[in-house]
Amino acid sequence: MAGPMKKRELQSNIENEHEDDEENMEDSGDEAPDAIKNKGMEITVDFEGRSPQDPDHPGIKTLLQQLFLKSHVNLSDLTDLIISQNYVGSVIKQSLDDAASDDEDDNVDDVFGITTVINISERQNTPECVKELRTLLKHLISEHATDSTKTLIENVLEKDSASLGLLINERFVNIPPLISVPLLENLASEIKRAISKNMAFNFTHLLLICKLYKTSEDNQKKKGKRKSNTEESNLLWSNPEEELFADEAICSFEFSVEKQTDNGLSGSWTEDDFEMVPYRKVMLFESSKLEQMIDKIKTQI
Repeated sequence: MAGPMKKRELQSNIENEHEDDEENMEDSGDEAPDAIKNKGMEITVDFEGRSPQDPDHPGIKTLLQQLFLKSHVNLSDLTDLIISQNYVGSVIKQSLDDAASDDEDDNVDDVFGITTVINISERQNTPECVKELRTLLKHLISEHATDSTKTLIENVLEKDSASLGLLINERFVNIPPLISVPLLENLASEIKRAISKNMAFNFTHLLLICKLYKTSEDNQKKKGKRKSNTEESNLLWSNPEEELFADEAICSFEFSVEKQTDNGLSGSWTEDDFEMVPYRKVMLFESSKLEQMIDKIKTQI
């Protein structure tokens, strides 16, 4: 079955990468990449990638909610679509000790991340949730994109000669960016297999929606900071590897989602801290660049 094979490949890749990084971390004094630090305590957790299954529905939907917030997209239906095409994409789950008893498997259904792709080009029998994604995208580019960016994305979205995939790369904040490498590698391989079977995954372009956090302009003024000198230092990517995608983007635009959230980046703030405001950045790039970007992540993350 595809699920177990995916599990073994991903686990092997993560373990090999972690062995190298743990040696480097020991030399530098930093914590290992697979350790989650919580209130001064380190909890080591092993993760693995699996094909999305029905029990993963609540976890996947929760991850989609933190990306799309209050957008008018039926996330339950979108989750169903992701699970129905589980031959493409992976969920991140905690590795379970084969010797563990059933009583100890309370967290077996927890989902810590999802990496997949959805065909959002208009075609026959397009699911309603995909139509909602297209409507959302058109609204966003109308409200926030420059004229040139709007034209580029609309051309890809509307032309029959183009095929657009929405790349979903979502996980909880404590999951290290290193895990994105085997997940994206698996996704690229699965897309190739799907294309060889004449499935609708032969994309010309991919679209990625990233989560960003920026220092609020009010806080910058209070601290006497000039935006031009602090723009880079006051920008935080939720998934650090996605910053590398920006280098290959044909076009992009961003917008604040502060009004769609209860607060900015969570945490304990002091008087000297800059409060971070949540943003979304939408990037369009050629699908042929995916493997090149994965290689870049390998060398720079």
